[in-house]
Amino acid sequence: MLLVFCSFVVLLLIGMPVAFAIAISGALFFTQTSTLPATIPVQLALSQTQNFALLAIPLFIISGNFMNHAGITKRLLRLSTVLTGHMRGGLAQVSVAMATFMGGVSGSAIADAAMQTRILGQEMLKRGFSKGYAASVLSYGSLITPVIPPGIGFILYGTVGQVSIGRLFAGGILPGAFIWLTLATTISLTARRRGYAPERQGRPEAKEVGGAVLGGTWAILFPIILIGGLRFGIFTPSEIGSFAVIYAFFVGLVAYRELKGRSIKEALEGSVTDVGAVMFLIAMSGIFGYGIVWERVPETISTAMLGLTSNPHLVMLMIVAFLVVAGLFIDGTVLIIMLTPIFLPIALELGFDPVHFGVVFVIVITIGNFTPPVGSAMYAVCSILDCSVNEFTREAMPFLAAVVVLCAALIFIPEIVLFVPDMIFGPS
Repeated sequence: MLLVFCSFVVLLLIGMPVAFAIAISGALFFTQTSTLPATIPVQLALSQTQNFALLAIPLFIISGNFMNHAGITKRLLRLSTVLTGHMRGGLAQVSVAMATFMGGVSGSAIADAAMQTRILGQEMLKRGFSKGYAASVLSYGSLITPVIPPGIGFILYGTVGQVSIGRLFAGGILPGAFIWLTLATTISLTARRRGYAPERQGRPEAKEVGGAVLGGTWAILFPIILIGGLRFGIFTPSEIGSFAVIYAFFVGLVAYRELKGRSIKEALEGSVTDVGAVMFLIAMSGIFGYGIVWERVPETISTAMLGLTSNPHLVMLMIVAFLVVAGLFIDGTVLIIMLTPIFLPIALELGFDPVHFGVVFVIVITIGNFTPPVGSAMYAVCSILDCSVNEFTREAMPFLAAVVVLCAALIFIPEIVLFVPDMIFGPS
């Protein structure tokens, strides 16, 4: 497997697309053994996409694109402005609040960061925010997006690791709220020092809040309906994806009446591109993952880690450190697919709840979207704002530090993750 991993790193460094790097390096494994038929890589690529639970991914992508074209975004922007515009930091606070509400719509940190930057980025610069600070806020705010249901990362982790997707969705609610609180506190402290003014003067009146909440009701109800449907057995994870598409189509066509011919066409075109990229990546990961299991890589890593220490929390911190480093170079979706079979068995052996581990796992991996050298969300935001990576990295340090502290709290206080799943679904 050493040749496989080395070739994968080399292919990434020379700029090859991730899916092709995974496929080529994975195929090299089969050239090293004569006991495995040469037809297996082709079979693996096909069989990897035949998991019925994975049907939820394209369906949630389609529903997200429909909802983004349904007029929900501008209503959530108004709600976020009403609720947080009076706080120190102004539009920075608004962006973090909007990311929290958009979690149930987008499900993708990169898509959310890019969308919010196009909506709020230039306005933040006009109000005196530095490019690096604005880019940092818009990037790290999108960390909330995959944690609030229905995060695609949870669907991948749950499918690969055979973990309840309903419990994972519920497990992301409190951590998502804590990420919002953490980032909002960091913005308040840094904005006070920089002199960034609130977006509006005075707290909103009850009538204004009520109107804004009413406008965003359809988006706010979405994750609640998803978890409720799973809890009471109305939907399976795959079926609830179908419901999400119908729900988004109904909201855009009937409730808000903004989803029309051209916007439907744009939503479907965007969905085809997004689904194709994700599913091709999943298909190619089947080739790579076979060698990991065949060579018993999870058992080897587990033995090595447990040989250093038997303390569960120290081992968890070692896993988190590995994920942070890996996230510097590899896309988060790839890491979830590749590393879940390696680290989940270790976590279970140490006595960690798979939902607790999964939520921490997805959050830590998502952080890689905001760190150089290959942070996808970072580059998307920086390119839109014409911000240098050096300036972004310098301004992002307070937010990175705050998120790291929060991740440590999630590791040592599992109740933050497990309280809502245990309350809704019962103790695991």
